[in-house]
Amino acid sequence: MKRLPIPDDVTGDEIDKDVRQELLSLPKGLAEEVSRNLVMVARLIDDDPEGAYAYSRIALRLASRVAAVREAAGFAAYANQKFSEALAEFRAARRMTGSVELWPVMADCERGLGRPEKALEMAGAPEVQKLDKASQVEMRLVAAGARRDMDQLDAAIVTLQSPELASNSVQPWSARLRYAYADALLAAGREGEAREWFAKAVESDKDGSTDASDRLAEMDGVEFVDAFVEDEDDEEGERVQVVVSEEAGTDVLADDEDDVDDDADDAEVADMATDGVADDTDDTDGGDLEDDDLDDNDTADEAEDDGKGDAPQRPQS
Repeated sequence: MKRLPIPDDVTGDEIDKDVRQELLSLPKGLAEEVSRNLVMVARLIDDDPEGAYAYSRIALRLASRVAAVREAAGFAAYANQKFSEALAEFRAARRMTGSVELWPVMADCERGLGRPEKALEMAGAPEVQKLDKASQVEMRLVAAGARRDMDQLDAAIVTLQSPELASNSVQPWSARLRYAYADALLAAGREGEAREWFAKAVESDKDGSTDASDRLAEMDGVEFVDAFVEDEDDEEGERVQVVVSEEAGTDVLADDEDDVDDDADDAEVADMATDGVADDTDDTDGGDLEDDDLDDNDTADEAEDDGKGDAPQRPQS
């Protein structure tokens, strides 16, 4: 069986203690190898989902009868939008454990397979009542997403209206719930309300799990881009940020204002010096003096930021 390289600092002890407990059913050497591959899945799943998937397949071949391995393989497939494969792995893990924890992500796989009606059916199943609060919110997000898949925007908005949405307290799910609600409102053409809820999502998004701040800025007609300003005396130039405001219709360089003032002062001094030389020439022999042109060529090449999306580990609406 082909192995993939694993850094020396990965020991396998980094995995959750519950997973380590499951792996005790394996021979010690095999358990260590499986655990190290699972660590690599966890490390790569956000930034390199394809790499995470490759490590998950190795773990799956080594220990397919371990529920934690089937679950990890499911999430790796899910991150790569291999929804049929992910659903099969999640179902296998659920059969092994009897837990309903994976119910929301299983429903989201049904959405990914183009079966929103099945996702809605799962949202109304008795299993939902056995979920903890966080998973119930996830199920609500999936159900709202299924409504939107079916072009039922008003129903999606109503689905998201809940005590969790109305609460002023910030919970782990608050940012994503408020974001989904704002996005549904915007899709329904209710821009004023959407802006309000994007702002609320920004307030509760402490770890940057959404792009609510970007969406809010976009609605306000503000766009942040990178620009490269090249100076005559600095071959490497300087990286600055440009704030583009559609309302003002101007570009403002987010650089030190002192630099701008210094440039203006230098230009004023140069003009005074030139005037002084010209006056002296007139007072003497009336000869001609050729002034050198003062050219300040600042160029800015704008490069628009791409929008990222990370592969989700939790259902998205």
